[in-house]
Amino acid sequence: MKKLLFVLFAIVLLGFAGCNEDNPTPEVPEENSNLEGEVTTDMVLDANTKYSLTGALIVKAGGSLTIPAGTVIEAVGGQISYIAVAQDAKIFINGTASAPVVMTSSDKTSGSWGGLVVCGKAPTNKSDASAGAEVSGLPYGGNVADDNSGVINYLRVEYTGFNYSDTKQFNGVSFFGVGSGTEVDYVVSYMGKDDGIEFFGGTVNASHLVSVGSDDDGIDFADGWSGTGEYWVALNSTKSGIEGSNNGDNGAATPMTNATLRNLTVYGMGEKPFYLKEGAGQVTVDNLVIGGLVASKEQSMFYADGDDADAAARIAAGDVVVTNARFVDLVGAQTKAMDGLTIGENPAATGAGNGIEKPDWMPDALNQVNESTTVFGDAPTGGEVALSGDITTDVVLDAGTAYKLTGALVVKAGASLTIPAGTVIEAIGGQISYIAVAQDAQIFINGTADAPVVMTSDDPTPGSWGGLVVCGKAPTNKSDASAGAEVSGLPYGGNVADDNSGVINYLRVEYTGFNYSDTKQFNGVSFFGVGSGTVVDYVVSYKGKDDGIEFFGGTVDASHLVSVYSDDDGIDFADGWSGTGENWLSLYSTKSGIEGSNNGDNAEATPMTNATLKNLTVYGMGEKPFYFKEGGGKQNIDNIVIGGLVDGSSHSYFYADADAVARITAGDIVITNANFVEIGDQAKGPDGLTIGENTEAKGAGNGIGKPAWLSDELNTASNGEVIVD
Repeated sequence: MKKLLFVLFAIVLLGFAGCNEDNPTPEVPEENSNLEGEVTTDMVLDANTKYSLTGALIVKAGGSLTIPAGTVIEAVGGQISYIAVAQDAKIFINGTASAPVVMTSSDKTSGSWGGLVVCGKAPTNKSDASAGAEVSGLPYGGNVADDNSGVINYLRVEYTGFNYSDTKQFNGVSFFGVGSGTEVDYVVSYMGKDDGIEFFGGTVNASHLVSVGSDDDGIDFADGWSGTGEYWVALNSTKSGIEGSNNGDNGAATPMTNATLRNLTVYGMGEKPFYLKEGAGQVTVDNLVIGGLVASKEQSMFYADGDDADAAARIAAGDVVVTNARFVDLVGAQTKAMDGLTIGENPAATGAGNGIEKPDWMPDALNQVNESTTVFGDAPTGGEVALSGDITTDVVLDAGTAYKLTGALVVKAGASLTIPAGTVIEAIGGQISYIAVAQDAQIFINGTADAPVVMTSDDPTPGSWGGLVVCGKAPTNKSDASAGAEVSGLPYGGNVADDNSGVINYLRVEYTGFNYSDTKQFNGVSFFGVGSGTVVDYVVSYKGKDDGIEFFGGTVDASHLVSVYSDDDGIDFADGWSGTGENWLSLYSTKSGIEGSNNGDNAEATPMTNATLKNLTVYGMGEKPFYFKEGGGKQNIDNIVIGGLVDGSSHSYFYADADAVARITAGDIVITNANFVEIGDQAKGPDGLTIGENTEAKGAGNGIGKPAWLSDELNTASNGEVIVD
């Protein structure tokens, strides 16, 4: 019976071969047709016919195969069944978004049939290309860069990867020397035994490619492929998501691979997410979301073998360029790239269009494998985004994304970082991870009372990460400010009093204070030379290893600040800070609740600290509740509740060093409406300091209790602890 079917099919093919001007209309195969053999003329399938691919179907030179929208071709599993298009032949796969063409298998298991092979006459750097493609044996390559092998639109191939020989397997779709005159758009490979989609040389461009569940690489290009790929998704491959090679025999072979890739998502790989291999070639990547390497792998997302000298040469020459990369779900010792490769990061990059989730351009019909299975059905639905590196453009985060701060995230001059209400950024404890804003950059923390922005740590202990550092161009009395902030090393200060570093509204930072060096620790939030054009309102620091909030010069005003359980000072200002602070609450710091300094090197340095403070609560300190230090500067303090110094301390509630006494004597430190609570035997202030008292003063609004302006959401730590009772 099988022999008879083949004979019938051969007769049909002979009929096509005999088409002439008297019979120009291509014939249509009958219902339940078997496909096998050679196509030597123009052949058009019928979407209403059920096709069984029983062997190799090869479109020969001069022939064409047209497959209309909605056609399904089902290969007979377990046989070397595949479809191949030879040089000078064409295939027209005319699927649509609502009716894609499907090539599948009767045995719904990966590797149960071959796949689609297209061979063109465009250049390749394989010297033996004329000897035949690695699967099908058809020759490919040449010098026709714009060679046209037809159109492939809206195609899904399933369960491909049959063993062609003992050493070779089919891919889902293979392009051998295919030229730029060929159109390739919306192609899906699902559950292939080898690579999902691969380019062997050629110049064809390809958009909207999806490979899911490949048992080797998701999308692979090699052998001098010089094309543009846009909107590629590679998910859950056993080996690599994208593998880019030049030539396996000669990594420096020409014409060299020259790939331009835009809008990519690579996630859930088993070994090397983006593998630069066999010389790599010239590769430009822009807008990439990548991550999800299996947890047991401790290597980089961009990987090149250490002994691949040709790939190393390309990287060293700057021929591999990666910009706007967003890393997600990095774990353990995984890194972003091998040594030498510079990555331009963008935590707001969308990759193929929707991060690691199904992109909007993927139609449901192309995504639906059967009634119960979808291509993206096993894909992740969330994801963690790794944050670190330099931000050089305007970046907006997403409150619905889980961000992991894996290192220093620095907003560079001319760029901005916007963090919407409800966003949580979790630093990886034990690393020098912090967020810094350079001069001429801006940060916009747009929290709300109900949905503050939270910067915390996966290790909820003080000192487990850095903190937030903002550097502006407002005046400071530190002569070496241009040499860099004490943490981050970024320069600060200048003569722009109204400098604008952005907006910080409703922010909570937790567990900060990582050791920046042997002598320096991060604060919760540090303002270095920040100008009055910056808005700072409703900021909470909880359980920091060093100071909670500190001002190093600058002119910025700050309202509704809360620091609780800082291991040094609660709120600190120094180095010529000239601003107004209102509604400050500092509780249970190890050292001081508020520390006000002028300059540690020169107590008389100018511009002198000139602080106007209103509505303050300072309670439960370990040493010096309000410390006038290093000259103190000029301070006007009104409406303060202060008390609760630990038993046994010999210090007064207002305490001054020797240099600050001169300011007190000159009348530059003024305190009015002070309410002392639970002061025991300790003195209220040093000799010479006049304090105007008022037992009705409310300080930050409610004495030592939680003020009405502190929302429950801002007042509740990530571990559920209430910050201010």
